[in-house]
Amino acid sequence: MISILRRLTTSIPPLMDPPNSSQRLLPLTQQLRLYKPPPSSWDDDSEVGLTESETPIAKDPETFRPKRAAVLICLFQGDGGDLRVLLTKRSSALSSHSGEVSLPGGKTEEGDKDDADTATREAKEEIGLDPELVDVVTVLEPFLSKHLLRVVPVIGILKDKEAFNPAPNPAEVEAVFDAPLEMFIKDENRRAEEREWMGNKYLIHFFDYETNNKKYMIWGLTAGILIRAASIVYQRLPPFVEQNPSHKILRCVDKSTILP
Repeated sequence: MISILRRLTTSIPPLMDPPNSSQRLLPLTQQLRLYKPPPSSWDDDSEVGLTESETPIAKDPETFRPKRAAVLICLFQGDGGDLRVLLTKRSSALSSHSGEVSLPGGKTEEGDKDDADTATREAKEEIGLDPELVDVVTVLEPFLSKHLLRVVPVIGILKDKEAFNPAPNPAEVEAVFDAPLEMFIKDENRRAEEREWMGNKYLIHFFDYETNNKKYMIWGLTAGILIRAASIVYQRLPPFVEQNPSHKILRCVDKSTILP
C-alpha cells in the first residue's frame, strides 16, 4: 500500500486558498488522474480464487463468476473548506442491506459502457445526481462484498455542488447526506470487529457519525472503500490496520455463500 501511495507525487494544497470551488479541486483532480489501481487477478471474464490445479475440488462443479457492481465516491468542497463525500441511507423496505449507509451504486446492467457508467447511472437513479455534474477521475481496485459481488469504487468530483439538489428515490434511499472524507483515516469514533471466513481473518470497521441531529453508522464494505479512498486522496495510511476480506475464495464456492 505504501508503494501505491508513493506513486502520487502531487500533494494536496490547502483547500481554502484558491477563490472558488472548481479551482480548489483542480489540484486534487490532477492528482487522482495519476492514480492507477494495483494489478488485480480479477477481470471481466475471470473467476474468483485459486486455479483448479491448486484445489482438491473436482472439476465438475460450476465455475463461480462474481457479479460486477460499481459505486460512486462523489467528492466535493464543503463550506468549511474540507473535502466531503456523498452518502445515502438505504430504504428500510429493501430486501438487502436495508437501512444501512452506502455509497450510490449498484450492479452492472447491459448497456453500461464501463464501471464509471454503472456508478453514475445508479447515482442518478438513486439520488438524482446528473452524470454531467460529475468529473470521473479514477477507479480503485475491486472490493469483495458480503454477497460476493465484485464492487469497483469510482471516484468522481462534483463540478458544481450548488447545481445538485438531492432527489432520493424513496424505493431505494431514505436519506442523502455527506461526511468528511478525512474521517476515514482517523481513529476517532471508530471500532472494529474481527471475523473469519474460510480460514482467513479480516476486520469490519464501524464509524459513528452525526450530522443535522441524525446519527449514522458507516461500516462494512462502505467503510472499507472509504478508508482506501481517503488513504489515496490524502496520501497517508490510517493509524489502524485495514485487513479487508481476501478475494482468494474457492472457484466452486456456492453462489448463495455470504461473508460472516
